[in-house]
Amino acid sequence: MFPKPKKTVNLDRRITVLAGLASLFIMGSGKGLSVPALSKGETGRVTRVIDGDSFVMTLADGTKVSVRLSAVQAPRTAQRSEKAWPFARESKAGLAALIQGRDVQLSYGDETRDRFGRAIAQVHTVSTSGAPDLWIQSEMVRLGLVRVFSWKNERADMAALYGLETEARDRSRGLWANPTYAIRKPDPDPLAQDVDSWQIIEGFVTSTADVRGRIYLNFGADYKTDFTIAIAKKNVKRFAMIDPISLLGARVRVRGWVEMINGPMIWLDHPGRLEVLS
Repeated sequence: MFPKPKKTVNLDRRITVLAGLASLFIMGSGKGLSVPALSKGETGRVTRVIDGDSFVMTLADGTKVSVRLSAVQAPRTAQRSEKAWPFARESKAGLAALIQGRDVQLSYGDETRDRFGRAIAQVHTVSTSGAPDLWIQSEMVRLGLVRVFSWKNERADMAALYGLETEARDRSRGLWANPTYAIRKPDPDPLAQDVDSWQIIEGFVTSTADVRGRIYLNFGADYKTDFTIAIAKKNVKRFAMIDPISLLGARVRVRGWVEMINGPMIWLDHPGRLEVLS
């Protein structure tokens, strides 16, 4: 899917490169990773659950705050002409069971509001002593009620969330029992049916390239038709923990919106959506 590269990685480097990945990148074990610091946000009582990853809370002064759980994505409920995704009702009910009528504490990363004015936060319930208690994102992931999905300016313990997601998926909990959410293989023909949808794709990186600063991770012999991960030049600096070019031969799992550019492609703008598995 990419033109003739300026720089490629030789397969002979694979063993040396992969040996260092466990402590450098997004892994289920979380070893070698530090959890980004969060800033303390508002505390309020949950008065309405909208869906599996958003709700409304009321502050002590009566102010209402709309909140979106950061670093996760719930199945969408019906919106206008769009039908609800499978398991949307169960996801909403699960979040309501955890937080409806409870006091919760918000914590923020680099951004506090999205373009809709919602608070983008890590959320904990508040114990009777006033201290943060249950981490809601982790519990929703553990129960299979949401999928892990980060945005570039959000902060979370991604290694912990991915580990919990793997456990839920292995045990077919919640939405993972539904084939709609099955992990896709990087086979371009079946993936063509998933264009314009949000998917998780797992496979081996067969070649990498740097083309005028844009990075490509390819998953087949024919770049004109095979699945590819692309990283725009402006986003490469976000991958400071490891050179994506060095992922040649690695088994990875990527998540995002599937587009058709020659073959199926996912644009990656930060490393939080990429798991290096081996």
